[in-house]
Amino acid sequence: MEEKKKIIQIKNVVKNFDDTVVLKGVSLDIYDNEFVTLLGPSGCGKTTLLRILGGFIDPSSGEVLFHNEDILKLPPYKRDINTVFQKYALFPHLNVYDNIAFGLKIKKEPKDVIDRKVRRMLKLVNLEDYGKRSITALSGGQQQRIAIARALVNEPSVLLLDEPLGALDLKLRKEMQIELKRIQQEVGITFIFVTHDQEEALTMSDKIVVMKGGEIQQVGTPTEIYNEPANEYVANFIGETNIIDGTIVDENTVRFEDKNFPCNAAKRFATGELVDVVIRPEDLDVVQREHGMLKGIVKSQVFKGVHYDTIVETRLGTSITVTMHVSEDKPVENKAAGEKISANSFFLDSNDVDELNDARIIDLASAEAWSSDTDEFVSIKEVESDIQKKPGVYHVTFKTAAGTSIRVEANVVEENRKVSPVFKEEIYAMDFFVKTDDIKDSVALDTDLRTWANASAWSLEDGTEVAITEVNYDFDWENPVPGEYQITFATEGYQYKVLTTKALPVDTEVGLTFDSEDIHLMKHETVPGDLRRPNTAENKDSKTAENKDIKEDAAKSKEIKLTKEEAANVAAAEAKA
Repeated sequence: MEEKKKIIQIKNVVKNFDDTVVLKGVSLDIYDNEFVTLLGPSGCGKTTLLRILGGFIDPSSGEVLFHNEDILKLPPYKRDINTVFQKYALFPHLNVYDNIAFGLKIKKEPKDVIDRKVRRMLKLVNLEDYGKRSITALSGGQQQRIAIARALVNEPSVLLLDEPLGALDLKLRKEMQIELKRIQQEVGITFIFVTHDQEEALTMSDKIVVMKGGEIQQVGTPTEIYNEPANEYVANFIGETNIIDGTIVDENTVRFEDKNFPCNAAKRFATGELVDVVIRPEDLDVVQREHGMLKGIVKSQVFKGVHYDTIVETRLGTSITVTMHVSEDKPVENKAAGEKISANSFFLDSNDVDELNDARIIDLASAEAWSSDTDEFVSIKEVESDIQKKPGVYHVTFKTAAGTSIRVEANVVEENRKVSPVFKEEIYAMDFFVKTDDIKDSVALDTDLRTWANASAWSLEDGTEVAITEVNYDFDWENPVPGEYQITFATEGYQYKVLTTKALPVDTEVGLTFDSEDIHLMKHETVPGDLRRPNTAENKDSKTAENKDIKEDAAKSKEIKLTKEEAANVAAAEAKA
């Protein structure tokens, strides 16, 4: 088989825009007659890289070689590279024929040569009878074909395409994916295509370059990228997938969900090594429960026209239930001093009593005082308490310098923890008191409930935090009434997305099977603050970000003192954002 010729070499290209690094040392080889797709989300650097190749912007450092010659000093019109832009950039005052012929006329090609080349291009894009049509009379798909024809008529060695299908409707976009690939194969030149659409990349490409944050994550054929993703980011970005934490048992076996499974890919890893196990939804089969390699229940189904997206849960998350005590208590007002003071009764672990100080007690009770006229906070100068380590009910009084005071109860209890020895995680939460107004004012109730209950979960193996992804309750958030309510916090269960052609009622008990070649393995990536559960049916980046925001907001609230009105305005603005 003839070896392909290397046509473009991108070597350690860096691009900065002011203080922002958009490309971080990108290196890539592109070969003759390849259909290469730069794939990634907005802001990953793919369009910047394309524009550097086209000569529209210069890199901050690095090299770009075209047939082993540096082209960075050449202007766009002197490069053997043409570009099709997202908005096509056709000339509305010229008809179809003249739009295609424009570049040839600039080069002062003979009329007969121009005519021959233009007609060939019209035939190539299946618009032979459209030469005299006005550009404004064409559909979006037809305009795109003219833009491609105008770029190809100059016979470049490389054609750059910057998300040219983005403005088309779904049906036309699918048609044009096939059409673009046909055109590329017929003209026999290199296409470099930029998109954020995974389906486009998988449909058309010979080679996919997956990018994230200005760096290349993986380069490979569509089959390699899909079946053997290099990391969790690639696996999630290229199609839907199930990712499970696993451990290599030996060169033919991987362990996950506390079971051993034969795996052809295990020989690439060391015995005992932690790995991410990838199983695509289409590789899982639903069978009768007793025949399943994994057993679970159907949690949900969504009909997608040809198939159902089915979520099967193979185990519940680790959960804990606490009691929320809701009251309608109002602040205590000291009219003579022009002050108000508020505090909640609270629960306290007996193990934490020895570490108590006034600041901690104020925090546990959410105690605060403020001016009746200006809403400015007033310092709590005195905390009186008889709290002891022995479980029981004790009294706490908070006072300001002006004598404004309030008395609440401190309930000392034993720690409330639930351990899952099988899945090696622990969850913690405590009963709590809250006022109806606190619930009504909440802009993110699940987050506030976790905070009020001090709910948290962690791995018993390495102590890393595990995300609490479910908060269940049965009260009316908008119209809370005094009383006691049960709140349940739970970590993520093992869930698998499966593609099925059969409707399955929710709560149906089923089994799941798969073949050894359906198990793909990736190196396990441990990231500080990573809250990913052992298996997720959907991306949990938003949960990770949410937990990070909660911690940052808590830190900020201790550093900055605001009036009650200012604090409410800040909360409303953040919720809107």
